[in-house]
Amino acid sequence: MTQIIVLPHAELCPQGAVIEAEPGVSVCDALLENEIEIEHACEMSCACTTCHVIVREGFNSLEESDEIEDDLLDKAWGLTPLSRLSCQAVVGETPLTIEIPKYTINQVKEGHSKK
Repeated sequence: MTQIIVLPHAELCPQGAVIEAEPGVSVCDALLENEIEIEHACEMSCACTTCHVIVREGFNSLEESDEIEDDLLDKAWGLTPLSRLSCQAVVGETPLTIEIPKYTINQVKEGHSKK
């Protein structure tokens, strides 16, 4: 099992958390399995940015993001060089420290529609 430290988030995880995840699962799945209800509007199909996280420690242990993820991340609120979509970041053997950004852009929830 790999340790994931989740930094405090006012709504989702006010005290922060230390969770264990099986290598090979996505960070998003690991959070959800541990009752940290990160948004995932596209049901983890790499079609939105609601599961955006910032990997404060262990970033280089993750497989590189692909072009689709990079294009989506360009639209994420609070983008940093350590940003990933948690549905695409797969846990390995290296412990991770992640921050869930304060805001997320969810066009469906916010009443925006595609035309």
